[in-house]
Amino acid sequence: MFDLYIANKNYSSWSLRPWVLMRELGIGFNETLVPFAEPNQPNRFTSFSPTGKVPCLVDGATTVWDSLAISEYLAEQFPMVWPRAVIARAWARCASAEMHSGFASLRDVCSMNCGIRVRIAQFPAAVRRDLTRIDSLWNEGLSRFGGPFLAGERFTVVDAFFAPVAFRVQTYSAPLSATSIQYVERLLALSSMRAWYEAALREPWREIEHERETLKHGALLQDFRTG
Repeated sequence: MFDLYIANKNYSSWSLRPWVLMRELGIGFNETLVPFAEPNQPNRFTSFSPTGKVPCLVDGATTVWDSLAISEYLAEQFPMVWPRAVIARAWARCASAEMHSGFASLRDVCSMNCGIRVRIAQFPAAVRRDLTRIDSLWNEGLSRFGGPFLAGERFTVVDAFFAPVAFRVQTYSAPLSATSIQYVERLLALSSMRAWYEAALREPWREIEHERETLKHGALLQDFRTG
């Protein structure tokens, strides 16, 4: 059985990717959640992760860090992780890599904070460019491969990599086309995504820096967290 180490579900977009991938595809794992350290506390992730970051997958004597590396490691054992068709698989790899390394402005202005709703009066131009590219990418995948997921009829890595964007759209009401909003709603309705969200709302931790980042560019409208 795999051991997957993650951080706070309310904040950790990187943790969500392999978690939702494995849950949605029925790949069994033991979850260990280690909350982000408080200021001036030591990094607790270094006890299991070579980089001191999450997510981290442990498979017996093998440790795999980084969400993309974890996905590729799982794909070697579970072919359904990537789309079956060669062209769809190539597209999905490109889109996943683009999400993995790009969209810095969206990450900065719209940090992941599942349990609240924030109003941003005017999205910065760089964020609008990121959203325009994501919108184009999603529309291309859904149209080209027939949906309902980005690379075809099955949920695969590329959907897992954009799952945090779905939570960001929900939190900040980010402007996207009707097709993309429908895709966001499809992701948010998945049983795995609902389970993550419900757990995030119950978490007792409030990470000061994440909260500051969330409200740096917008105003708090609602807080649904109960923990």
